[in-house]
Amino acid sequence: MSIQLRQDYKYSLVVPTSIGVRLTPQNGQAFHCSDTFKMQGTSAETNVASVSSFLGLPVKVLTNFVKGSPVARFIKDDLARRHMDYEGREIEQGDAWGYRHQFNLADSGFGSRGPRVHNDRAGEVGRLLNVADFDLDRIFGEEGVQALHLSGLIGALSPDTGKFCLELARAAKKHGTVISFDLNHRASFWTGREEELKAIFTEIASISDVLVGNEEDFQLCLGIEGPDEGGQGIGAKIDGFKGMIENAKKAFPNTEVFATTLREVENSNSHRWGAIMSKGDNFHVVEPRQITVLDRIGGGDGFVGGLLYALLKGWEPEKWIQFGWATGALATTQLTDYGQPADEEQVWSIWEGNARVRR
Repeated sequence: MSIQLRQDYKYSLVVPTSIGVRLTPQNGQAFHCSDTFKMQGTSAETNVASVSSFLGLPVKVLTNFVKGSPVARFIKDDLARRHMDYEGREIEQGDAWGYRHQFNLADSGFGSRGPRVHNDRAGEVGRLLNVADFDLDRIFGEEGVQALHLSGLIGALSPDTGKFCLELARAAKKHGTVISFDLNHRASFWTGREEELKAIFTEIASISDVLVGNEEDFQLCLGIEGPDEGGQGIGAKIDGFKGMIENAKKAFPNTEVFATTLREVENSNSHRWGAIMSKGDNFHVVEPRQITVLDRIGGGDGFVGGLLYALLKGWEPEKWIQFGWATGALATTQLTDYGQPADEEQVWSIWEGNARVRR
C-alpha cells in the first residue's frame, strides 16, 4: 500500500475550520495581569496549513464568516497574508446576542510559570458549518485537491460540523484526495456526545490515509487500547505508542501513516521535543532533543503541517517526520501559534541544529 497523490489539482491542501482571534499578552506576561495584547487570526486547521501556504503550495480554507463584522474582515485579511484562498458563507450576526468569531485568550508562560489558555466560543459562527453551503463535487472533483486535513476540534465543535467533516471525508475519498485526520480530543466537546462523536470519528478514521494523535486521543476518540504500562521515561512512551499503533492498524487497515509528537517539558522555555511515525511496516523515531521555546502553543500543528508538506512534495517517508519535527520546533520560536517558514532551507537548518547567522 502507498499513498497516491492526485496530479490534476487546483489545491494541494484544503482545510475546514472555524476561525477566531487569539489575544496574547506582550512581554511574556500572564493574561490576568496584562493590559496590552497582540491579536492574531487563528485556528488549529489553518495553523497546520500555514506550513504549506508559506512554502508556496496552494491552500484553501472552508469556513463561515459573520457578515459585516470587523473581526471577520481582520480574519480574511490575515488569511490573504498567509497566502490562503478561502470560501464560506456570510452569516448575519443577528442581535447583540447573535453570532461571532471565537476568542482564544492565551499567555505563553515563562520559565517556571506554565502557559494558560482560555477559549471563549459562545455564539461561534463556525458551529453552523454545513455541507449544504459548499459544492463538494466542484471543490474535490472539478477543481481537484491533493490532500484534505481534518481536526477533531472542528469535527466535535457541533453536530453540524461533525456531519460536515464526515461529508468532506466521503467526498475526498470519492475523488482520490488523501485524507489526514488529527484526532485532537477535547473532553469538554465530547461531554454527553460520546456515542455520536465516536461513530463520526471512527468512519472518518476508517477512510483516512494519515492519523495523528497520542495514545489518549486514539483511546478516547476511537476506543483503541494500548498495551499495559511497562515503565516510565521516553523509551516507555515510544514502546507504548508502537503497541497502540499495532492495535490501530488492525482496526484501520486502510490507514498508511500514524504519527504523534513526543514532548518533555523542562520549563516553559525549554522542552525536549521528539516525534514518532509509522509508515507501512516501518517506524521512524526522532528521539527528543532540547529546543528553546518562545511560545509552545502550535508546536503540534506545526509538526502535522510539516509532515503533510513533505508528503505532498513526494519526499521519502524518513524526511516527513524530520521536516515535521523541524516545523513544529520552528512554530515554538514564533509569537504566532503557527509556523511561518521562510523557505525549506530554514527548516532543514533547524533539523540540523544549525542556528548560525545567514548573510
